[in-house]
Amino acid sequence: MKISILFDWFLLLPLIVFFVAPRNVQGFTGTYGINYGRLANNIPSPEKVVVMLKAAKIRNVRIYDADHNVLKAFKGTGFELVVNVPNELVKDMSANGDNAMNWVKENVVAFLPDTPIRGITVGNEILGGSDQELQGALLGAVKNIYNAVGQLHLANLIQISTAHSQVVFVNSFPPSSCVFKESSFQYMKPLLQFFSHIGSPFYINVYPFLAYLSDPENINLNYTLFEPNLGIHDANTKLYYDNMFEAQIDAAYAALDAAGFGKMAVIVSETGWASRGDENEAVATAQNARTYNYNLRKRLALHKGTPLRPKIPVRAYIFALFNENLKPGPTSERNFGLFKPDGSISYNVGFPALKSSASTSSLSLKVQSWDRGFIQH
Repeated sequence: MKISILFDWFLLLPLIVFFVAPRNVQGFTGTYGINYGRLANNIPSPEKVVVMLKAAKIRNVRIYDADHNVLKAFKGTGFELVVNVPNELVKDMSANGDNAMNWVKENVVAFLPDTPIRGITVGNEILGGSDQELQGALLGAVKNIYNAVGQLHLANLIQISTAHSQVVFVNSFPPSSCVFKESSFQYMKPLLQFFSHIGSPFYINVYPFLAYLSDPENINLNYTLFEPNLGIHDANTKLYYDNMFEAQIDAAYAALDAAGFGKMAVIVSETGWASRGDENEAVATAQNARTYNYNLRKRLALHKGTPLRPKIPVRAYIFALFNENLKPGPTSERNFGLFKPDGSISYNVGFPALKSSASTSSLSLKVQSWDRGFIQH
């Protein structure tokens, strides 16, 4: 009997090993990153994008799939790249571990080590949606992707997470009162338990732009743009906030703390401001977008924390690299880009433009010496 029990435990050992937490896995260097979305038919090729990113000295890049043309173009660049399992594949990844293994082999292992993939996000804003079957499949997909990464001996190299929208919260004002919605918490809690075990961060999409649109009468525009304003005081924590960006991050920390995961790090997976919008999106202007993104870049360059977590530097991926003309929804959705489709800047936040084949050649010469040394924003 004892021998049988010992044998059964030995058979389970490989499964246990793959779920040992790979502490110190880093998928983000510095504090500044960019989301490289490609829902457009008029943006530069991935090869030109590499030139642009090197010229801008942006090292951290997120994409919303694992497109092989992009992964090939990023070969040898030194970027810290995060790829994504699209929402439409999550159910398949959850249903069968072999599907997850094949996906990791085809879209990650095949490009390592030359293409520096440092993270995998599984889905995007799933727990803020209405598809309960998809929400229920998320944890299984995350575990199967992580198990595949572990079996391939990559658990100490690649970080696993998933990005959430603000919809998963009941409220975020004041920041200290924020908690997870009961409707999503049944899926969120086991997900957080697993991420806590493997040392993954909490990815949250933070949009003061959208918050302002939802309540313009009660929100000071300058508060959302990092411009001078009276700010807010959180009566519960006695903390002062002079911008909504930090308040929304601390709201996420408060929700995590209330759920029992106060030690989990928060990374902003998306944030940005639209430069054009519909009639009911009057604040979607190039001037406001420039102000938000310029001030945000300065803020991140300080490598400082938030009022609630002052010792943890804020890290954020800006949304987005390009205006994307094929995105559905209001006009603002197609106008979050720092760059226009031709590679010219949408507004000046200090990054160089890519305007023509001539400028591509010029930039290529300039960035050759940067291949091994990015400025860490």
